[in-house]
Amino acid sequence: MIALGDFNTLKILRETSVGLFLGDEEGNEILLPNKYVPNVYEIGDTLTVFCYLDHAERPVATNIEPEIVVNEFQLLKVAEVNEFGAFMDWGLEKHLLVPFREQRHKMVEGQWYVVYCYLDEKTNRLVGSNKLERFLSNENVTLTEGDEVELVVTRKTELGWEVIIDHKHKGLVYFDEVFKKIAIGDLTKGVIKKIRRDGKIDVSLQPIGIKILEPAAKKIYETLKAHGGFLPLHDKSSPDAIKQELQMSKKTFKKGIGTLYKARKIAIKADGIHTVE
Repeated sequence: MIALGDFNTLKILRETSVGLFLGDEEGNEILLPNKYVPNVYEIGDTLTVFCYLDHAERPVATNIEPEIVVNEFQLLKVAEVNEFGAFMDWGLEKHLLVPFREQRHKMVEGQWYVVYCYLDEKTNRLVGSNKLERFLSNENVTLTEGDEVELVVTRKTELGWEVIIDHKHKGLVYFDEVFKKIAIGDLTKGVIKKIRRDGKIDVSLQPIGIKILEPAAKKIYETLKAHGGFLPLHDKSSPDAIKQELQMSKKTFKKGIGTLYKARKIAIKADGIHTVE
């Protein structure tokens, strides 16, 4: 079966005046219009293409890679708003429609929003939705604390940044654990910090526990060398000063310099830390 909204590896069946017809092993066919036909090909070759519906609602294939695929979250820009809804620019000729019923708040042309792409079973059309909660669940989570995950930043709350975990679950990164600039729509990696009994998931943007010692120590040492072997920071420095210079918490900094001190890589003095030759 040819999957709409996703990439398919299909065989070239025949050449026509409008393009190549591609097919799968089940006998399904789809047109690859002339503008997307490769310069060199042979009947029987296989091509990996993205499949969707064109302006006439006909299934077509393209070699253009869209910004989002089916069952995925992504930050997209509104290209146009009309009586049907908001049309998102996802890199293809035909924009992705987010109907008014799928908008958390009325979308504005030119603004960016995180949306979810899904296949509407009733119409067999690809649709976008900004009502993200509908497509997330924190039930039957198979993740464990310490797992590395893929994150999509969705919105800012009073406590921190809400994130989507592995395109499945909802999580939160607390403000006091953010040590770099992030924004809605950012794609980044994170680590599961805690899975609570009520299903809520706390996420860290940096390694936790023992795993953080080595990278933290390495970053501090590399920054030291870049500053001529001295940084005016020590265990009495303010958290803000440490965050501004190293983009890490004071707790992480103290663990890092502890590792470096034990390895005899640094000396901790009243004016700050120094490399040891």
